Amino acid sequence: MWGLFEPIHAVLYFAPTTRSVLEAAGLRGYWRGYFATRAAPLGPVGPEPVIAAFYGFAPQMVTRAFPDVWTRATPEAAIAARQVAAAAALRAVLADIDAGVLADAAESLRAAATAVDLPGRVLGAANAGLPWPEDPVEMLWHAATILREHRGDGHIAALLTAGVGARESLVWKASLYDGGRGMLQPARGWTDEEWAATTADLAGRGLVTVDGQATDAGRALDVEIEDVTDRLAAAPWAAIGDAATAACADLLRPIAVRAAVYLPPVSPVGRLPAQA
Repeated sequence: MWGLFEPIHAVLYFAPTTRSVLEAAGLRGYWRGYFATRAAPLGPVGPEPVIAAFYGFAPQMVTRAFPDVWTRATPEAAIAARQVAAAAALRAVLADIDAGVLADAAESLRAAATAVDLPGRVLGAANAGLPWPEDPVEMLWHAATILREHRGDGHIAALLTAGVGARESLVWKASLYDGGRGMLQPARGWTDEEWAATTADLAGRGLVTVDGQATDAGRALDVEIEDVTDRLAAAPWAAIGDAATAACADLLRPIAVRAAVYLPPVSPVGRLPAQA
């Protein structure tokens, strides 16, 4: 299910039209828009809660954005801008899908999103606390966002339980997936010195080689953490049941394929099934 709702959420970060909407709201520059729109449901927070909730970003990258972004746009303005931007990007690629099908997909995904378990899910809960839009496309994006952040909260719990810290998670993931260090390090703000030190630490644990390549132990840990993440993300789908989940997947599949046209071949999100 993540592979079907993630492309819907991710249009906010990758659709070329979203930048102008966010800049009109006062959020000039890609990272100001990213940080402000994603953190806005938490309120006008400083860098510390964002470092905690976003996990993989270098603290120095976060502190450059917070609290400065709130002098440029309030959290309320950022939430409104992201909803407009994401919905416009989706409408541009969903014009050939029947309005009734879109409405059914939105209601189906909303049923799952309203069943998320909140304890320990900071970003998921913050998004779940926002008002539901009535427009089907906006509702679809909002539901996808709740489920995406709910799953992400659980992924962080899985990493912490496995003893994989924020910096470790990036260096380790770089050994496993396309793009590697060249894509992940600049996107998350860690220095060369920090990267090298973390590579040495992970090599000592047997998770990567001394030159940062994946080991069998590192790949096995990836499978373990993804399994835990999936189990922690299962509650909303268990709540609506297997039949409703399967029906939701059928409704989302053509939408996800169209939304995925915005995604680059290699990104921190990873390559999704809808991009196949």
